[in-house]
Amino acid sequence: MKVLHTDEAPAAVGPYSQAIEANGLVFCSGQLPIDPATGVFVEGGIKEQTCQSITNAKAVLCAAGLDLSKVVKTTVYLSDMSYFADMNEVYAQFFKEPFPARSAIAVKTLPKNAMVEVECIAVR
Repeated sequence: MKVLHTDEAPAAVGPYSQAIEANGLVFCSGQLPIDPATGVFVEGGIKEQTCQSITNAKAVLCAAGLDLSKVVKTTVYLSDMSYFADMNEVYAQFFKEPFPARSAIAVKTLPKNAMVEVECIAVR
C-alpha cells in the first residue's frame, strides 16, 4: 500500500489519506470543492463546486502519475438531487468515453455543508 498526497488538492479534513494505491488501483478519497490555495470553498453554486471537486480529484490522480482517463468508477454525493443536471453538465466536461462507472447519491449533509463531493477509483 502506498499513501498519495499533493499540495495541489486540499489537505484531508480528518484522519484519512487523499488517496491510497494498492494492487494497481488508486482509491481517491472524496474531494470537496475547496480551493487548495485558499482553504475555502470556491464561490458560486453547484457548477463551480463540481468543477473544483473534480479538479481536486484530478490533482490527486496526477500525484500518482495518472489522469482522469484512468478513472474506472466515481461516486458523486449531492446535498440535493435537484443539482443533478447541473453537476452532470460539468462532469461531462471532465470525463470522456468510455465513461467511468458512476453512482450519484443525494445525502442529507456533506462535510462543511458542501453541495457536492466526488470520489474516484483509477487503474494503472
